[in-house]
Formats: sequence, C-alpha cells, structure tokens
Amino acid sequence: MTELVRNKLFEQIAILLDMARQKVMTTVNHTMVQTYFEIGRMIVEDELQGNERAKYAQSQLKGLSEKLTEQFGKGFSVSNLKNMRQFYLTYSEQSQFLEKEFAKLEPIRQTVSSELIKKDTEKQTFPLSWSHYQKLIRISDPYERRFYEIEAEKNHWSLRELERQYDSALFTRLALSKNKDEIRALALEGQKIEKPADLVKDPYILEFLGLSEMPSYSENELEQHLIDKLEHFLLELGSGFAFVGRQKRISFDEQHFYIDLVFYNRLLRCFVLIDLKIGKLKHQDIGQMQMYVNYYDREMRLEGENQTIGLILCQDKTESLVKYTLPEDNDQIFASKYQTALPSKEALLALLQE
Repeated sequence: MTELVRNKLFEQIAILLDMARQKVMTTVNHTMVQTYFEIGRMIVEDELQGNERAKYAQSQLKGLSEKLTEQFGKGFSVSNLKNMRQFYLTYSEQSQFLEKEFAKLEPIRQTVSSELIKKDTEKQTFPLSWSHYQKLIRISDPYERRFYEIEAEKNHWSLRELERQYDSALFTRLALSKNKDEIRALALEGQKIEKPADLVKDPYILEFLGLSEMPSYSENELEQHLIDKLEHFLLELGSGFAFVGRQKRISFDEQHFYIDLVFYNRLLRCFVLIDLKIGKLKHQDIGQMQMYVNYYDREMRLEGENQTIGLILCQDKTESLVKYTLPEDNDQIFASKYQTALPSKEALLALLQE
C-alpha cells in the first residue's frame, strides 16, 4: 500500500512539474518573440535616422550582429536581425490594415472583432513561436497571413503543419466558394464552422499518404492508409472532427452495407459519413450516400443532434452530375476531389479554377 501511495505521489508531482515546465517554456517563447519585435522596432527607428539604407544594412547590421553574438551568443546573425526588422514592419502594417478591414464587417461582428484586435494591437501580443512568424512574414497577402496565424494558434499547428497547410493552399480552397464579405471574414476571423458546407473542402490534399508513389491502389488500400495516418487526416478534415469507426455496418431487409469511415463533428454536433471512390464519381455513388445519410438520421441520430452529413471523396467528378443528382436545397451530401500528391502552386490554382 505504501509503495502504491508513493507511486501515486510521484505521478502527481511529475504531472505538476511537466505543466510548470510547459508554462515556463510558453512564457519564455512569448517573451522572446516580443523582444524580437522590439529589436526590429529599434533597428527601423535607428535606420530612419540615417541617409543611406543600403549602406546601413551592410555595415550597421553586421557590426550589431557581431557585438550581440559576442555578448549573448547565437541567434543574432545578420539574416536573423533582418527577419526581426521585417517582423516589426510587417506586423506594424498589419495592425493598421486590420483596423480598417474590421470596420467593413457587419455591425455585430465588427464590434466584437474590433475589441479583440484593439487589445491585440495595443499590446502587440504574439502567441506563436519565432519560427512560425519567420514563415508568416513571408506571406505577402495580409488576408492570407492573418488566416494562417489564427488557424495555427487555434489548432496548435507545428511549424511543419503550418507549412503543409500553406503549401496545400488551405486558405484558397476554403475561400473558393465564398463571396467577398465571406472571404474577408474568413481571413480576419479564421474558419467558422456554422453550417455543413463550412466543413467541406474541394479538393482535399492527401499527399501525406504516400500513395503518389504507387502506380495503382484500391479503395481498401486508400482507406487503410487514411487509418494509418489518421492524425494527419484529421488535420486535413479540419476543426472538431472525432473518429468513430471504419467499415461501419448497417443492415435492413437481410442486406448489409458498409460505410467506409464515420466521424462525428463536435462543432456541428452531427455524424459525418465518408465514402471513398477510386476513379470518377457516378450517380449511383451519390444515391448510395443518400441511403447511408437517411439511415443515420433515422436510426442513429439522437435528440438534439443535427442532421448527418455525407461526404464522397473521389478522384474525379463533374459538377453537372452532382448538381442534377442532388436536390437544389441540398445541405447534407457533398462530393469533393482528392489529390494524393501535393501539386505545384500553378497546378493547384488551375485545379481550383476548374
């Protein structure tokens, strides 16, 4: 009994120490980024006092780098000092940009959002790591930069995941079906999950599966790879998804049917059924998904939950087939393409324009 008590005490203290260390690391990180912003400000202000900026960049920064490195160690190379300078310039301009853009939102959202940005700009708070901001300052479009900053903080993206989401053009994919005001809201406030269509991307980028190296694969192999890389797939699906099961059987009239993947979305409080299709989408595929959705709505959905959403992932589809197979007021069944290789920016833009 004594040994059990000691083990329990050890575990409790270990958890407390881990939490304390994490808190210290977070505080140190935020302080460091804030300090780099201030260093950038000082460099810009000092630069503005001179007459020749090019000469300043070549001589002053080199000398400053050598002195700081001598006294404080690594982290103050000329290139990093230039990043601090750019960090200050980028986020000073962004503060002014955001104030103007939030004023264009509808009154209720404008009031809430302007208060948030006011606090942010007054204190210049930076919740992400310095590595994240080194990536963000290289995004020239302020809408796009703001979106990735919000989503990286909200979803706890690592730098690698931020780079992946940017390379797969997440902002562009989400903005594709939105009007001008919706795109502004998406950029300034991040992704909002308020209706079924908000969950859907087109296309989905599944380069993390490694299937691009395989000349051919079956639907079962695609499903297995998604299960093997479930954490990556959940990040690609977006916010609020929880995995329920694979090959979920439904039975009636002595017939058995199997749904490839079943998820639950906590934000919309509904089941999300996913069917995987190799090749081009057929109208029978949509009819099959309609049956799955109807079954879950009538047999599995609990009181207070919202209607089931069905998503068919296919390699190819025609919009006309989807349009005329589904009712005009459809808000439950969606069909999206998927890509098993990360396309070039040009190829992705061409795909989105289709």
